[in-house]
Amino acid sequence: MHTTKVGIREFRENLASYLEASQPVAITRHGSTIGIYIPTKPKPTHAELEALRIAGEKVQALLAVAGATEDDIVADFKRARRKHRAV
Repeated sequence: MHTTKVGIREFRENLASYLEASQPVAITRHGSTIGIYIPTKPKPTHAELEALRIAGEKVQALLAVAGATEDDIVADFKRARRKHRAV
């Protein structure tokens, strides 16, 4: 992950834009790093949550049609991982 380096004065003057950044910001004073701002993921929007809910419903419908359960999927995934690790 790329880190942006900025002086403390620039960081302070443009704080709002750095708070919305998606990558870490190294804050410097006289060329030396004095701190690092690491942004967290923003809270999901209503539209994102709704899209996730719809996707979940579609997965449940596909599982029902296939006659599978979530436990079956997890077991298949674990088997595939073990097989891949053995190679």
